[in-house]
Amino acid sequence: MRQYFNCGRYRFPLRGEGARPLVMGVLNVTPDSFSDGGQFYSLEAALSHAEQMIADGVDIIDVGGESSRPGAKSLPIDEELRRVMPVLYALRDCGKPISIDTTKPEVMREAMMAGVDMINDIHGFRRDRADHNDHSDNVLRIVSESDCALCIMHMQSDPLTMQLHPQYEDVVREVIEFLHERVAELALVGVERSRLCIDPGFGFGKTLEHNLTLLKNIGRIQTELDLPLLAGLSRKSMIGTITGKLVEDRLAGSLAAGLVAIAHGAQILRVHDVAETVDALKVWQAVG
Repeated sequence: MRQYFNCGRYRFPLRGEGARPLVMGVLNVTPDSFSDGGQFYSLEAALSHAEQMIADGVDIIDVGGESSRPGAKSLPIDEELRRVMPVLYALRDCGKPISIDTTKPEVMREAMMAGVDMINDIHGFRRDRADHNDHSDNVLRIVSESDCALCIMHMQSDPLTMQLHPQYEDVVREVIEFLHERVAELALVGVERSRLCIDPGFGFGKTLEHNLTLLKNIGRIQTELDLPLLAGLSRKSMIGTITGKLVEDRLAGSLAAGLVAIAHGAQILRVHDVAETVDALKVWQAVG
């Protein structure tokens, strides 16, 4: 494992003194996200929530303007830009790395111009995505021209259809192979490995069994890729299926899943409940 994770203007130690699990806080400026759709849709509400996350100890703020819940349709570029750009400009000097959660090359480019530190792409920076036209800007060229961190996520199919019939012969092997392929292609365009982290994509084209298998094998995935692993488990349907709880009642299950992920080698948790996650990790670190 390398020593540092370079995240735009920021650098996080991965080993030795100062190294600890990182908390990425979710800031959805959407009316329809599965967990908090509409809560932070206005600029004022979004900034207030970001300020609270900072006070609660967040390490990275992940801003998203398009829902990726199962069944979600792609959002027009202009609408996504309208939602996220005011938030990105308002937060760029907040003292924390700002991530943009987007699949669109055009949004990535505008976000980089606004000074974001990280790009989180559920499509894994692929050029062959069916939801983009052939004349779309080349995503690899765009990200290669920046110093942003890149989160490469695995997803089978797309948000509209991903949960209809997810199938794998060996989910761990197939996720690892996909991530290896994406890392290699990014390397070909000059993206340094120190800028990369990986995400197995819990809930994105996976059944409960697939998700649990991936969770058990986080250590293998992280070791084979030799990159920091981000786990996004917060409030997801797998937590609801296991606990029988609605989205708003999945805090305890989400904390448990996050600690399991960290214990197996994850280094970043993407969460909705920052304060509670930070406290849980402090206890975990004190014992470990």
